Amino acid sequence: MTPWNLLALAPLPEDALRGLMAPLGDPVRVPASRDRAALLAALPEAEIVVGDWTAELALDAAAVAAAPRLAFVQQPSVGVDGHDLAALTAAGVPLANTAGVSATAVAEWCVAAALALVRRLAEADAAVRAGGWPQQSLQPGELSGRRVGIVGFGPIGAACARLFRAFGCEVSYWTRTLRDEPGHLDLETLVSGSDVLVVVIALADETRGLLDARRMKPGALLVNAARGGVVDQEALAGALREGHLGGAALDVFETEPLPAGDPLRELPGVLLSPHVAGVTAGSTGRLLESVLANLAAALDGRPVTNVLNSVSPAVRRRP
Repeated sequence: MTPWNLLALAPLPEDALRGLMAPLGDPVRVPASRDRAALLAALPEAEIVVGDWTAELALDAAAVAAAPRLAFVQQPSVGVDGHDLAALTAAGVPLANTAGVSATAVAEWCVAAALALVRRLAEADAAVRAGGWPQQSLQPGELSGRRVGIVGFGPIGAACARLFRAFGCEVSYWTRTLRDEPGHLDLETLVSGSDVLVVVIALADETRGLLDARRMKPGALLVNAARGGVVDQEALAGALREGHLGGAALDVFETEPLPAGDPLRELPGVLLSPHVAGVTAGSTGRLLESVLANLAAALDGRPVTNVLNSVSPAVRRRP
């Protein structure tokens, strides 16, 4: 059988990418450089694309049009930012992600971040390092008994619910797709009534700018491990500056890395993280297994899993 033409866009050295995908047996190419011109130049021969988790090299409508032989896109992440799902669907190209591989890691980060805010761990650490001993003045709280609202209830949201309930929290959630799980509230009620609001919903046109921190309960805590674009970042900075919120833990931002001079860098009560909530040895291993299993299925003519657009999971080679 003629080998498939695989194009890998992940930001790894070429030798590393070829080594990771060596078990597939088919040759792997990479763009000549990490820019749009090189991407467009490489796409006409590409039949299967392994995407770029940074979204730097994404398949927008023009890129899809430049790939007439494209039969399948495997994104090596849960998020598919930058890819034009409508264009891929119109072209009959299934796009799959790695749903669920980072659910445990992200949920654990959300709980850890909420605990760090409630117990004021960062402030305690900074004070002791500076020679202080704020044993009486710190006044940390407890997570147990708090009302936790989860925005988004896929595998990550469900894992968050289990962990927060184990800490004695009252957990509710909102999602665009109803689940067979008690605790669903409308979004406005969830946002305005939660002591801790955990954001783990995918970024899409309908979720961009979804949450305004000024509508949250006074003194509440925000934990965002979704995408920076889901939360109005300017409104969040304002709510923190004015003391409306009790604090925030952020793993994601509208612009990444977080630019120098961004007000979030200077505001107290804010825990900043470099988009690593889902990055653990375990989740990386599961991601690699998921990607290789789906690519092997595509090459063998078996249906792929975790297809996000309304295209058949049976990958068909184009003439």
